[in-house]
Amino acid sequence: MSLHPTLQPYADAWTHSIEAISELVLPLAEAEWNRRTPCPAWSVRDVVSHVMGLDSEMLGDPRPIHTLPRDLFHVTTDHQRYMEMQVDVRRHHTAPEMTSELEYMIIRRNRQLRNESRDPGTKVRGPLGAELTLEEAMRRHAFDVWVHEQDLRKALGRPGDLDSPGAHVARDVLLDELPAVVAERANAPRSSAVVFDVHGPVEFLRTVRVDIQGRGTLETSPALGPAATIALDWETYVRLACGRVTPRATEDRVKTEGDPDLAAAILRNFTVTR
Repeated sequence: MSLHPTLQPYADAWTHSIEAISELVLPLAEAEWNRRTPCPAWSVRDVVSHVMGLDSEMLGDPRPIHTLPRDLFHVTTDHQRYMEMQVDVRRHHTAPEMTSELEYMIIRRNRQLRNESRDPGTKVRGPLGAELTLEEAMRRHAFDVWVHEQDLRKALGRPGDLDSPGAHVARDVLLDELPAVVAERANAPRSSAVVFDVHGPVEFLRTVRVDIQGRGTLETSPALGPAATIALDWETYVRLACGRVTPRATEDRVKTEGDPDLAAAILRNFTVTR
């Protein structure tokens, strides 16, 4: 295996999630591809199309030449337009066409990963022409594919993989966003701390400390007398952070202590995906 050890966890997470997706959709009847998923405005077919589009770009395939319809009212930003292109171009594909493309894409990506010898710091092209390292590209991709696996599981009533390799990648990606959520977006008081207590298949206790300049940092040590404490299960944490559910819809699954206004502001600003 020529893959750099730093990249191996992301390759393993992707492999686990993409094989799970393939297993979920292979037996679906045509009508089941149209089921709504928690991913806003996307069906099962749309989510699988998006995943295949992401992987085709990781392979270096050219993007489709396609004009989006004007009635896609959920598409309002350049980023959404970019992502919607790979989705809309497949909206009329049949179930056999979708599963055949997915299986062939998995074969090609597995071959690419087996032959990947680049350094993790190698610069690659990301969405909208952004430049990022190969490590960050593979990390984001593993995260995206696991989240969309969960979208499909929710839509199809097939829960699982909440503690898979992709789940642990997702934990780290989402934790990286917490300081900005607390300190910048929720405008937590300076010289304060907020504790997050997450239980379930993936468990962790983290503190975001806000310094005198208003900068947030993530710590593993608990805080004495935090301004607020937010306790919730792992699945709810993911669904809130990825914009799959609103704070109001999860009131019975989230417990808060301390400053209620601060806790509410954090939960209102919890979504970190675009």
